[in-house]
Amino acid sequence: MIPTPHIAATKDQIAKTVLMPGDPIRSKAITDVFLENPVLVNNIRGVQGYTGTYKGKPVTVMASGMGHASIGIYSYELFKFYDVDQIIRVGTMGGVRDDVPPRSIVIGKRSYSNTNFLNFYTLNGNAPGYIAADEEICNRAVAIAEAGGFDYHVGDILSSDTYYSNIDEVDICTRLGLLGIEMESAALYLNAQMCDKKALCICTISNNILTGEEIPVEERQSGFMHMARIALELV
Repeated sequence: MIPTPHIAATKDQIAKTVLMPGDPIRSKAITDVFLENPVLVNNIRGVQGYTGTYKGKPVTVMASGMGHASIGIYSYELFKFYDVDQIIRVGTMGGVRDDVPPRSIVIGKRSYSNTNFLNFYTLNGNAPGYIAADEEICNRAVAIAEAGGFDYHVGDILSSDTYYSNIDEVDICTRLGLLGIEMESAALYLNAQMCDKKALCICTISNNILTGEEIPVEERQSGFMHMARIALELV
C-alpha cells in the first residue's frame, strides 16, 4: 500500500534517515557518489528518491523541491506516514557576511522566519521568531565537520518565503547576526517538532548576496558533496 499521494514508495522502501536536497538532480548525484545498491523508490513529479546503504546502513536520498510549502509536504509525509526518524536538508544558501564566504558549510542551529507556514501550527497565528534544529544531531554534525577539517560555521539562519523580495532580508540577517538565507529549514524544523522527530539543515554558501560573488557551476558539485558527506555520517 502507498501511504501518500506524493511518494510512490511503500513504507519499507524508505529508510529511517532521509537526506533532502532541493534539486532532484542533486538527489541522484549524491546517490551515485555515496550509496551502495541504490534503488529508485520515488519519481512522482520528478522528485527522485533513492534508497541504498552508506557504510552498511540504510539511507534514503530524496528531493524536497523549493520553498517551505514543498518541503513541508514531503517532510511531514515522511515523518508521519513513513516513520522516518530524522531528515537532514542538504542545500545551498545565499551568504550575507564576509566571514562566511562562498564554499563555506553552514550548520543551521536555529531558523528565523516569518513564513506563514508557521502560523498554521501556532495558536492565534502567533509564530515564534525562530525554530530550532534538533540539538543532538546538530552537535554531532559540528563534531563531524570539525574532525573532517571542513570549512564550516554553525549558527542561526534566515528561512525566507520569497526568492525575489522587496524586504531587506540582508538587513534582518545583519541585525540578528545570521549566517545566510535559504528557503526550507523553518518548515522542516517545525514538522520535526510537531511529529517529535529530528531535523537539521546543512547548507553550502553558493553565493555572496552583498558582493555578487558566486561559486562557478562546475565547482558547486564538489562542494555539495562535502556537505552531503557530513550529513551521511549522521545516519
